[in-house]
Amino acid sequence: MKEQAVQTKLQPIGDRVLVQRQEAQETIKGGLILPDTAKKKQETARVIAVGTGKKDKDGKLTPPPVQIGDIILMDKYSGQEVTLNDEEFVIVRGDDIIAIVQE
Repeated sequence: MKEQAVQTKLQPIGDRVLVQRQEAQETIKGGLILPDTAKKKQETARVIAVGTGKKDKDGKLTPPPVQIGDIILMDKYSGQEVTLNDEEFVIVRGDDIIAIVQE
C-alpha cells in the first residue's frame, strides 16, 4: 500500500517529477554509525508530485510513467535540488527516472 504524498506547494510542469530522496542508512554492519559526510546521495526517492507530461513530435501528450507515492530509482546526480519548509526535494525529468521499485 502506498503512503500518502507529502503536501507541497511545488507543482512540476511538463515531464518533470518532484521527488524526495529516501533516507540513507545511518549504521553499517558491525554497528558503526556513519557521519553525514560519509553518506552517499541516495538514488531512490518517493514521488511527491508529477507534471502533466511530455508532448511527442505529433503534439500528443504522453503522461509521466510514475504516480504519486511510487518509489523510483533515478540517475545519481540528476535533477534540481530545492528546499521548501526545511524539507529537501529534487525535481527530475521523466527521462532521468531509471526504474520504479516494486515494494
